Amino acid sequence: MMLSEGDTLPDVALTGVDGAPIRLADFRGKPLVVYFYPKADTPGCTTEAIDFTGLIDRFAALGVPVIAVSKDPVKKLARFAEKHALAVTLASDEDGSACEAFGTWIEKSLYGRKYMGIERATFLADADGRIARIWHKVKVKGHAAAVLEAVQALG
Repeated sequence: MMLSEGDTLPDVALTGVDGAPIRLADFRGKPLVVYFYPKADTPGCTTEAIDFTGLIDRFAALGVPVIAVSKDPVKKLARFAEKHALAVTLASDEDGSACEAFGTWIEKSLYGRKYMGIERATFLADADGRIARIWHKVKVKGHAAAVLEAVQALG
């Protein structure tokens, strides 16, 4: 399933690094950034998380939480957050239900080998829980700043 701008953000259940449940519906009433990344503590994913962390105060000043989702287990995410002093909310989707709901569980190809994995993608929802902007096949460099610009444009 592929989501489009204007669709309602799927109400999925995730698990935070502290083991507490995170439900996206609980964020209604304010804009929300949800980004999906393939694997914690890999070069691109680390850079992306550090870039968002560097801007987290600006997102917070606009009242916009940033949730980073991967299929990594909670313990791995906790180590990832601590190792890099990450300030984004890391969330585990071990069963893949959020990836399925957002359409980020896709067939990938590396050196001719096909496999299933998480597409690096970002979703910006408005205060009503509608998707205002989607970035697919994200290139990490400059992405966090581009998302912040889009949040500022929401008003």
